[in-house]
Amino acid sequence: MTGHENAQPDLGVLTARILLSVQRELFTALAEQGFDDIQPRTGAVLAHLRADGIRASELARTSGQHKQVIGTLIDDLERLGYVERRPDPADRRAKLICPTERGLLQMEAAAAIMRGIEERHAQALGQEEYASFKAALHSVAVLQREAGHATPAPGRDQDN
Repeated sequence: MTGHENAQPDLGVLTARILLSVQRELFTALAEQGFDDIQPRTGAVLAHLRADGIRASELARTSGQHKQVIGTLIDDLERLGYVERRPDPADRRAKLICPTERGLLQMEAAAAIMRGIEERHAQALGQEEYASFKAALHSVAVLQREAGHATPAPGRDQDN
């Protein structure tokens, strides 16, 4: 016996369980509504997309994904008709990633599904406890992101 058999799951395990379960429910419901051509990995773009557009670099920053990953996901979503690249009026050299009509419909559907998921949990825990849980989880996410930026990844120079 290792002594871990009765231990509570750690933060990584718990958040992974929540993420995978929410993604499964969200993308199953989206598929039932006709959005069956997107995968959970596209959530790195779709969850952060704005109706008025957003730069790919901002998508990478807000999602925590590498620019190359975001670029590939944008290419996939563009091919599927969910987003398009448009010149950024603030800087003609830059591009905005903008939802198409289908993208906007998907965003509305996903928001409604997520509201339902959150309402279910708020009813189960109570509104106040659920609000406290979300606030605490948000704080932990911010702290973790800051800690992740403070220390270089193993095997990487601090100058990178």
